[in-house]
Amino acid sequence: MKRLELSAAALACAGLVGCGGENTASNVTSPGGDESAKTKVLESGANVMQDRTPLAALNAYLDGFHFYNGNMQGQMEAHHYCGHLNEDVIQCVIFDGNDEDAKLMGVEYIVTEALFAGLPVEEKHLWHSHVHEVRSGSLIAPGIPEPAERELMTKIAGTYGKTWHTWHTDQKHDLPLGSPMLMMGFTADGQLDERLLAERDKRFDVSSAELSKKRADIPYPQVDAQADAWAKGIVMQLQMAETPATK
Repeated sequence: MKRLELSAAALACAGLVGCGGENTASNVTSPGGDESAKTKVLESGANVMQDRTPLAALNAYLDGFHFYNGNMQGQMEAHHYCGHLNEDVIQCVIFDGNDEDAKLMGVEYIVTEALFAGLPVEEKHLWHSHVHEVRSGSLIAPGIPEPAERELMTKIAGTYGKTWHTWHTDQKHDLPLGSPMLMMGFTADGQLDERLLAERDKRFDVSSAELSKKRADIPYPQVDAQADAWAKGIVMQLQMAETPATK
């Protein structure tokens, strides 16, 4: 499948609040003083003079939900800003909101079914499928026309994601404390907190239920048996190393 090419209408919509921008505040306020005039001048200069090619390549916005591997009660909304490296690899940065104060929560790497099939079994256990996220309507691409979103979702449905969160603002951490956490995606109805989903749908003026109906005829692939390993009791998380005792 060719890369998604957004229409002129979709691009014109990109900066508007009603099209999915700046309607979700961060979960926390970080400690620290207000930016000084000097810092603002430096930022303005950098904005004009420096190249940001890698950031410019993050040209797709997806909104969905994650949970901590091994703890489905630890759920949160995740704002993904993604770009293709090639036709089979996508990389995303993940924020807890979509306004200027959003906190960078983590990263997600997405690969096609063909690349995922070649991974070692132990590696596959770190990845989650996207079939249910697309089919349920819980994964959305705010601000783009329905035909373009459908094309994007058709591609995403057959992919797998590996996601690490480094800032746990859902736990009200005002700084990126603790270990990075491996995240997973939902695989069945009834797993995602309905209140979390309803609040997101209201904010973006979408209906996950209606999207699910419209996406019913997308050709959903069979999920690799080694993905979503949490469902089989295979759970992995990093542990912070203990500080050696001072002699």
